[in-house]
Amino acid sequence: MAAAEQLERGLQDLGIELSARAQEKLLAYATLLEKWNRTYRLTAVPNAAQTVSHHLLDSLAVLPFLSAESLLDVGSGGGMPGIPLAIARPELRVFLLDSNSKKSAFLRQAAIELELANIAVHCGRVEEYRPAFSFAAITARAFADLAELVRLSRHLLQVDGHWLAMKGICPQAEIARLPADVAVDALHRLAVPGVAGERHLVLISSRAVGH
Repeated sequence: MAAAEQLERGLQDLGIELSARAQEKLLAYATLLEKWNRTYRLTAVPNAAQTVSHHLLDSLAVLPFLSAESLLDVGSGGGMPGIPLAIARPELRVFLLDSNSKKSAFLRQAAIELELANIAVHCGRVEEYRPAFSFAAITARAFADLAELVRLSRHLLQVDGHWLAMKGICPQAEIARLPADVAVDALHRLAVPGVAGERHLVLISSRAVGH
């Protein structure tokens, strides 16, 4: 199946409507990712079909649960889920954070080539990141243990904000280790077209967060 058809069918299965232009940008991003990956090993991309399923569709599966105006993607790596979400929602302000300079260079180049004016990139460690503003949502895909994610990034979350942590199997043990002053608002099992393994999204909030 061609990548364009796979993406279109996958979006239908997820119940997500995107313009033809947005779908073109997603495919252009996948091509760019595969090109850079050959030199910089940004992420595991076994083949083009799995790039669509395991990176594009997997990232976009978060979209129905994202209502924020600003998003910080911690440990963005090759840009997942931040770049697909930025393409799908041009009004969303997306900040990509990664401590690896080569990956950050790719993220900046992708934003330029894909003409994504709603993306900003910062190269550095999350615990040392001190922007002049905080974020309505923080997401991470396989970045760290949930408690570690909360500990490292809580200074960056708005008072009424949410973490959207992307996980594989149901992370009950990690949830049990979360600090007492945060709450798991929802745990969603995601059905991602073309991905056989389990995928879960954990929504976490904290009333104690803020500046």
